[in-house]
Amino acid sequence: MPITLADLGKAVIETEYAVRGPIVARAAELEKSGRKIIYCNIGNPQALEQRPLSYLRQVLALCEYPELAESAASSFPSDAVEAARSILAGSKHGLGAYSESKGLRVVREAVAEFIGERDGIAADPEAIYLTDGASKGVQAALRLLIADASDGIMIPIPQYPLYSATITLYEGAQVPYYLDEAHDWRLSRQLLEESIAEARRKGVKVKAICVINPGNPTGSVIDRDNIGMIVDFAREQGLSILADEVYQENVYRPGDRFVSFAKVMAEKKETGVSLFSFHSCSKGFMGECGHRGGYMEIRNIPAEVVAQITKLQSVSLCSNLPGQVAVYCMVRPPKPGRPSYERYAKERDAILSELRSRALLLAEGLNKIPGVRCNTVAGAMYAYPKISLPSGRSDEDYCMALLEETGVCVVPGTGFGQLPGTAHFRTTILPPTERIKEVVRLFAEFQAAYR
Repeated sequence: MPITLADLGKAVIETEYAVRGPIVARAAELEKSGRKIIYCNIGNPQALEQRPLSYLRQVLALCEYPELAESAASSFPSDAVEAARSILAGSKHGLGAYSESKGLRVVREAVAEFIGERDGIAADPEAIYLTDGASKGVQAALRLLIADASDGIMIPIPQYPLYSATITLYEGAQVPYYLDEAHDWRLSRQLLEESIAEARRKGVKVKAICVINPGNPTGSVIDRDNIGMIVDFAREQGLSILADEVYQENVYRPGDRFVSFAKVMAEKKETGVSLFSFHSCSKGFMGECGHRGGYMEIRNIPAEVVAQITKLQSVSLCSNLPGQVAVYCMVRPPKPGRPSYERYAKERDAILSELRSRALLLAEGLNKIPGVRCNTVAGAMYAYPKISLPSGRSDEDYCMALLEETGVCVVPGTGFGQLPGTAHFRTTILPPTERIKEVVRLFAEFQAAYR
């Protein structure tokens, strides 16, 4: 007899991931029938016409096929050749062999150097784990922390559904805390206190707090003071921190800048809070989602617990090697004065400039539409506007109707969470600029008719 739903675990059935949910499935159906679809549902830059960085692809090509560098007709820049040779020397057996479970030492050393240069603090290569995208690092940390159904993880509302889905799958308890939309989606100490107190009243043992900075889906950037408050809160409440920092290169608003949790904790000389921080080559200006490269750095974690993390990583043997190469290129880009630098800087700056202009264009355009209110897109790759709906309609209804009428595919706010009584949707800023203008026009026409 074939397997049925009744044979599956309850946690699997209850796990949801809205970014690729029913609306996206319907979009695929419409596209197959010949409809033009503008996908704004997921942060997948190269699927929306962002070109890959030449330097990264050159290093990947040389690592996969080293003989290219020896060809008489080879035109690879010397610094790309040097990078590939360093990686291959560190791997000893090339990209077709397993690395150690934490990932190639040569790449982890590059990550540690990157963190040191970014934050002005020491970083230990042995405290760095290379992962198949940041998602696998997040899942590893949550797997470590959730022991039974009474273990709770604080997650922002709105949040990226990786967190709610993984907590459900691991049979833990979600402990939502609301972000303050009226104040640029900042974290509020009062709301954090209310959230943890309510969870504890229900018998939940709260283990950690997740923070996404810059924010997905909010497009916010948290400042140093807000991070310091979160660190203090975590220490006082006995919580670990999961810092999702994959959009750290995506900061657009003048005056804002990315500050890492590791840096703030070092400045505060905080040693009583365990920190898991995550980065990825899928975002920023690289957009290498398909190569599944990322890392997790850990701080203030006892050796016996570190051993358990390493054991969990070893179950999957290691992260994929091309992804590890992508991480190396992310954290050790071409240096000024080297052959690849001018082209690399031109490509990087063009991507970030386009994202900055699209962030402004989208937010300003949405705010001109009656019934739509959008905070400034200060960072990341998304806008999360609030919408007013006719009585009896939901944000799912709205987003499905938008898709059917206009071909624009976005994700309803219920997939990310929102304050009761409000409705939102998430859209990316990734489509080319002319298409963003078209999206704004289609939103305006649809909203006028829908209301």
